Amino acid sequence: MTVVMPAGVAVARDLVGPATEAAINRLTPRVRRVAAYHYGLADAQGNPVRVGSGKALRPALALLSARAAGVAPERGVSAAVAVELVHNFSLLHDDIMDGDTERRHRPTAWTVFGVGAAILAGDAMLALANDLLLEDTAPGGLWAARCLSTAVQRLIAGQGEDLAFEERGDVTLAECIEMAGDKTAALMACACTIGAVHVGAAPELAMGLAEFGGHVGLAFQLTDDLLGIWGAPEVTGKPVRADLRARKKSLPVVAALTSGAPEAPELRALLAREDDLSEDELLQAADLIVAAGGKAWAEKEADDRLAAAAASLDGIGIPADVRAEFIAIAEFITARQW
Repeated sequence: MTVVMPAGVAVARDLVGPATEAAINRLTPRVRRVAAYHYGLADAQGNPVRVGSGKALRPALALLSARAAGVAPERGVSAAVAVELVHNFSLLHDDIMDGDTERRHRPTAWTVFGVGAAILAGDAMLALANDLLLEDTAPGGLWAARCLSTAVQRLIAGQGEDLAFEERGDVTLAECIEMAGDKTAALMACACTIGAVHVGAAPELAMGLAEFGGHVGLAFQLTDDLLGIWGAPEVTGKPVRADLRARKKSLPVVAALTSGAPEAPELRALLAREDDLSEDELLQAADLIVAAGGKAWAEKEADDRLAAAAASLDGIGIPADVRAEFIAIAEFITARQW
């Protein structure tokens, strides 16, 4: 299946890209060098390059939320840049915690500049995000900053739970869903509402957009977890069954482990082994997840979340073309390729 990038994402890149680069240029020289490298704006020596800085999905959602409030997308640029800075703050720190050595087909920032420098760059980007919201003259700047701060607190809580799950063998599906809601869906919900909040939209509109983003964020995490096991390497950039190799307690895995199916104990024993699993054993684990219903549950839950997201947009008075673009981005980021 060919997945087509929604037009609104290209618009977001054109509007938000230069503003993001201008924001990064406000950082102190040492921090700016790390941040610019992470974004793909510079090489390790600080020389300008253009190697790509992600899909700009969250900025596109932020601009759409401003349009949903009846203003031009340009009015949502500060909010979109703030969300993008926070997203990349989390990526810088995640790469360190996960020990990842490659992002966007380049060595990760911490492997190039050191752990300390990467942590400080992430911290600086987080602080800068709130500055952008508070220094703007938009009527909802303070509330937008609080919206972003709340999302960050939830993101950190979810990341902490995710790390704690690595040491536990009794993770429930409800706990896993809550963790994903914090780690992934909270910032997605913020992206879907922060542009509207920033320009002073009515609370009913902001809440409906946040509900949409929360459902989409969970659908995105479910899809990401499915790709982490069954995704094609040319799509994911990771080896097939990479999440099983890392013994991640992702949503399909926990769904299978807690299903009560006869295959669950065998899967639990296999994943609990201390030695590395062979490719045949990884394939066996993936097959056990399918047999125990974990894959089917995750696929259905992702579909249900997308349906719930669409329903969240009903009755909140947004223009039909804006609603269509929200749905198009939601379907794009949850498209299945396995």
